Amino acid sequence: MRVSTLGIIGGTGWLGGALAQAVLETGFLRAGSLFLSNRSGRHPLQASGAQLLIDNQAVVDASDTVVISVRPEQFSELTLDASGKRVISLMAGVTSQAIAEATGATVVVRAMPNAAVAIRQSFTPWHCSSELTPAAVAFVQGMFGCVGMASRVPTEQCIDYLSALSGTGPALPALLMAALMRQAVAAGVPEDIAQDAARGVVVNASQLLATTEPHALLDALKAYKGVTAQALQSLEDAGFERLIGDAVHAGAEVARRGM
Repeated sequence: MRVSTLGIIGGTGWLGGALAQAVLETGFLRAGSLFLSNRSGRHPLQASGAQLLIDNQAVVDASDTVVISVRPEQFSELTLDASGKRVISLMAGVTSQAIAEATGATVVVRAMPNAAVAIRQSFTPWHCSSELTPAAVAFVQGMFGCVGMASRVPTEQCIDYLSALSGTGPALPALLMAALMRQAVAAGVPEDIAQDAARGVVVNASQLLATTEPHALLDALKAYKGVTAQALQSLEDAGFERLIGDAVHAGAEVARRGM
């Protein structure tokens, strides 16, 4: 069972807008049940049936569930009375307690989608310390299922950590692809070919992981004891996994400190 109305503060931004479009296009919400805040009161999402309101509080008042999709540093500027409402935050580094205290929300859900919402391939972890009815869990799962996959995590600390892991979306693969490209060019490979080769590794070949466990694939590749095995061994010897862990922990620390 779905709630009758959903409001998104920041609903015409890149994240809120992608979520809004998805819940309408997938039929998760009927036209007229979605309310978005927009300063001008005009946006192309109106053509999909969304209701645009200039005032944030008006969006809250019209909605059973409110999604806050603004930059974390903008949250302190919001003045919202969400008493009796369920609030779903898409902000990194803003705790459930801070959200409840600032809005008066009865139930607070923290979630962390990533940029792949634009192609509906995001992984969205979410957490709620309150007891939720099966219908409420189904609503949260269903809403985020409109833009990819979603999983409820056991602690708010998991959200902080995953903000720096899955929340980064394409950032880590993009870093790898850029490094592969630069190194290939430095080794004398023409730039256009280097780009195609790197994209083939990061985008195309990695699709094998959709149906194969990473450890099994790595073991199989190492078993050949050839070029790939040597490249993998060199990365392992250099502490590749530790460097990845350090990087994610550094990002998570920003979320833990608050933004």
